[in-house]
Formats: sequence, C-alpha cells, structure tokens
Amino acid sequence: MLFTSESVTEGHPDKICDQISDTILDSILEKEPIENRINARCAVETLVTRGLVIVTGEVRTTAYIDVPTLVRNTILDIGYNRAKFGFDGETCAVITSIEEQSADIALGVDRSLELKSKQVEDPFEKIGAGDQGIMFGYATNETDAYMPLPILLAHRLAKRLADVRKSDTLDFLRPDGKTQVTIEYDENNKPVGIETVLISTQHSPDIKRQELEETIKEHVIIPVIPENLFTKNTKILINPTGRFVIGGPQADTGLTGRKIIVDTYGGWAPHGGGAFSGKDPTKVDRSATYMARYVAKNLVASGAADEVLIQLSYAIGVAKPVSINIDTKGTAKVDEEKIYKVVNEIFDFRPAAIINNLDLLQPIYKKTASYGHFGRKDVEFPWERLDKVKELKAALGL
Repeated sequence: MLFTSESVTEGHPDKICDQISDTILDSILEKEPIENRINARCAVETLVTRGLVIVTGEVRTTAYIDVPTLVRNTILDIGYNRAKFGFDGETCAVITSIEEQSADIALGVDRSLELKSKQVEDPFEKIGAGDQGIMFGYATNETDAYMPLPILLAHRLAKRLADVRKSDTLDFLRPDGKTQVTIEYDENNKPVGIETVLISTQHSPDIKRQELEETIKEHVIIPVIPENLFTKNTKILINPTGRFVIGGPQADTGLTGRKIIVDTYGGWAPHGGGAFSGKDPTKVDRSATYMARYVAKNLVASGAADEVLIQLSYAIGVAKPVSINIDTKGTAKVDEEKIYKVVNEIFDFRPAAIINNLDLLQPIYKKTASYGHFGRKDVEFPWERLDKVKELKAALGL
C-alpha cells in the first residue's frame, strides 16, 4: 500500500494567511490583561493576492491592535522583503474590516447552558462551546512523534527548506514551496520504505536546474530522510515543471484555513468541520482538536493501544460535549469500554477546562501556523505533553 502526505512552507500564500491571522490572535492575548483573557474573542480571516492583504473578521478585546503593522512584520519575517520576490511586506496594500463579535454568539459562549440552569457556579462551566461541530484527534506509535510517517517527513522537509533559505545555505531559494512524501506500507500497515519524495520550491531565476536539484538533495532531503527508508526504487522529484520563479501571492491567492489537512495528519486521520488559525480557544474547532490529540497521544504512549482516533462533538453554548468516540482501530491492549470509562474520569472536555488544563490563553499560536500543529520537535505545545501516561497506566492496569 502507498500513502502520500504533503506540507507547505511558511511562504506559501495560504500559510502566509494562517500566520497573519494567528499573529493577530497572539497580539490580542499578549496585550489583554491576564485576568481578562478568557473574555477576549478572535475570529480573523486573511486573504492575500498580488500586492494586497485583506484582513477581516470579528474580535472582542480591550487592547489596541495595530493590524497593518502586524501584517507587514509577519510578511517580512517570512522572507518577502524585496519587490523582486513579487510580494513585499513594506509596499503591499493592507485593508482591514474587523467588527465586534456577534452578541448572539456571545450569549452562549460567555455563559454556558449548564451554568444558566444552576444555582452554584462551576468555573469550568463558565463558558459554552463557541460553535457546534465535530473534532478529531489522533496518535500512533508508528513514529516517536506519535504521528503518521508521511506527514511527519513532509513537514520536516518543508521546515528544512525554510531553514537553509534563512541561513543563506541555499541563498537562491525563495519563500514559497511544497513538499510531498509517499510511503510504502506492508500488509501489516508498517512503513517499509519511501516510494517518492517530491519538492517544489521557489527559486532565483539565476540558478541552473542541475545545481538546484543537487543542492536540494544534499542540504534538504538527505539531512531529513532516514537512510534506511531509501530503497533502490525511491524516486526523487524536484521542481518537476522545470521552473518555479514566480511564486507566493504574485502567483496564487492565499486564504486562512485552506491547509487544514496539512495542519493535522496529512489525510491519514479524519479532520473535523473547521480550521484553526485566527480562532481563540473558546472556538472548539481549535481547542477541542488539541484536546483530542492530547488524549490520544497519552493513550498511545501509555500502551493502551497502538493507535487511537478520538472524535468529539459540541453544541454551541453548551459546555459538555454532545458525544465522545474512541476508536483504537482494533489495536487496544485492554477493553475499549474500560478505555472510554477511564478517559472520561481523567480528562475534562468542557471548553473552560480544556483552556485551563492546556494553558491555551498564552500567545503561542503563530508558531502553530506553519509545519503542523502536532508532532513538532522544534517547538513545545502543551497538547503534546505526555503528563497523563502514568495516571492512565495505573487506571488501565498497564
């Protein structure tokens, strides 16, 4: 069996938008007084095209946010800092249209359905889910990052492209780029080797094709791909069109939330109904997806199963999830009903509890907007912690 996943660099137009939206969220959280962060709201979308950035959405904050400056600094940090790259953070136009959050939505988020019906307040029922929807979390022991191998390698190749560009190791590279990895699996769904590595990277018009291919192999592919995964049949494709000079927003319109499969598990596991970037953690599209990954990863690390897929569903304005489903794909080492019971005893899936337990009111979100939200080694995210393994082992008798 062959399975393929892709990633994109931080200079891809869609990822520019994700980073801008999350930079605005981070700025709100950073400037909002800590005691008031739970009341801040952000749902911001960004669009980029040739010479133009449009930022729109709804926020609620007591802080002043200089959106145009945040936009320009984000674009410059990515590497679009010269007009000859076709897009420049200093000269592009920035249009903003940001309104207050809907009062109707706030009714359910600020005070959950459970809290309205009780005399005694439970702090974790203070807020309801910011929207209805379904969310998935996944983990597998296929890799030490508890991620499927194809998306893990695709992300690391994309990150490596950015690293060698920014360090001037390969000074002919430009910010836009995509990677793709195809893994061959055996009849037991175990990876046995790489079928294809595909890299498409924006570059200077001056670089010769042969030099580009040789240096990408030497400085990007070989340092990232474990040697034992190469086979005699492995194919390496680099810029198969032959030329990738025009890139970024000059070549393609970008939009927040259009790389949701890249953000999660590369297509190996399902994705829920919504994207992440630009959304504060009262939006369960984001926070509950992080929680589901956190629980799944701790279950796999505890030895409860080789892989775990968790689905959560919520109703807007209601704190408790409508449903929780745990699927071990037949790999459970203990009874699945026991796993379900223990998970519900140890973990609290109400939005306020998720925000508290995973410390989601910190300005950490721009870092999530490139190279995946899960399985990262270059940054530490609270939903990647393995702090419940010991408790799970004890409760499950492992």
